[in-house]
Amino acid sequence: MTDSDKKQIYRRHGDGIDDPNLVLEYDPRFEGTLGTSINRRDFLKAGTLAGLAGGMGMGMPKPGFAQDKPFNPEVKIGYIPITDAAALLVAHEEGFFKEVGIPSKKPTLIRGWSTLVEAFSSHRFNLTHMLIPIPIWMRYNNNAKVKITAWDHTNGSAIVVSRRSGINAPEDFGGKQIAMPYWYSIHNIVSQKLLRKAGIKPVIRPQNAKLASDECNFMVLPPPDMAPALAAGTIDGYCVAEPFNALGELKAGGKVLRFTGDIWKGHPCCVVVMHEQDAMDPDRAAWAQGVHNAIVGAQMHLGKNRKAMAEMLSKEGKGYLPYKKDVIERAMLFYDPAYYNNPAAIQHPEWGIDRINFEGWPYASATDQVTSFLKETKVTSDNSFLNDLTPQHVHKDLVQYDYVKNALENHPDWKKQWMESPTVPDENPYTRVEVIEP
Repeated sequence: MTDSDKKQIYRRHGDGIDDPNLVLEYDPRFEGTLGTSINRRDFLKAGTLAGLAGGMGMGMPKPGFAQDKPFNPEVKIGYIPITDAAALLVAHEEGFFKEVGIPSKKPTLIRGWSTLVEAFSSHRFNLTHMLIPIPIWMRYNNNAKVKITAWDHTNGSAIVVSRRSGINAPEDFGGKQIAMPYWYSIHNIVSQKLLRKAGIKPVIRPQNAKLASDECNFMVLPPPDMAPALAAGTIDGYCVAEPFNALGELKAGGKVLRFTGDIWKGHPCCVVVMHEQDAMDPDRAAWAQGVHNAIVGAQMHLGKNRKAMAEMLSKEGKGYLPYKKDVIERAMLFYDPAYYNNPAAIQHPEWGIDRINFEGWPYASATDQVTSFLKETKVTSDNSFLNDLTPQHVHKDLVQYDYVKNALENHPDWKKQWMESPTVPDENPYTRVEVIEP
């Protein structure tokens, strides 16, 4: 699809982003790296081109991870414009950082995952959200000094298909094309598991390659390209975070085939990520604790004020997510089994989850599953670093549990949320058995 074709699609269908430069030039040298192509303009803004100037292969990039920087207590957030980032955005906008005495700079919107990884690695930001497999790759493939310190949210993603595609069940994906936001993503993991159970083999080939009737071609598209590509018939479906599923329903002739939270109950998607020194240095412990007190406060606030926060985040509000209010509200509020019955996108209404939940405890059992599932998930790059990586090592080494645990236990609403949440065990809120039913 040419840039001219894309522009016509955007003009006709829209994608919720009022951006005259939405159709951007992508440098082909970076295509396929870390699951997406990098926008050169944003990449240069991030000031990290030098880190890649030494050259990259066709696998995952080797970012120039910066040395530790002098401590600056001002919170600097970089984020992708998806609802996964909501807790960090609310913590800033609604004054939760200010309430704990920590200054915060207005969060910076980054349109691509690779650019966000590079900007964070160069210490442009000291707090961000990342798809949970990314810090696993960063720490164990690149020796990056990163820590997961909480979950941003649970659930919040779906598989959307075109109403013209003829797809009404996973087994209908034979001979079709499906897009992921990133190879290293919960979306790629869950989608491949679902299709394999239905007898469909995930493959990664050129889009014009011939497919067998039991093969589905996986590719990576930047999330803003997904709804227009679906509307144009370039792809048959995609799996991605909100609000792009709501956007596909409202603007691109899409329908939800399955919500990912209905496949893996309360699954992690994006996690809170900090630099290791910020998360582990005793001299910074009071600051890190305050940051997590603010994040947990924002999560609790989001859970109780979804409609108001959807409006605040939208174009009609503060514009953190450049999409209209009706799209954000649908993404955060609309989860009706009676509506989503053809196809049956919600097959486990008894689980009692929402379309997206805002719960911060990083369950070790889920980290274990992600690490294990990555070993069987197809990606385009060399993933041999996973061969000797044990799930137990990852959940002990990568995750810092203390700050979020203290924040939860000191929040006045935590016990109420604990008792009411369908994904938090009554007997012990910090351990659970993962429920996965593709």
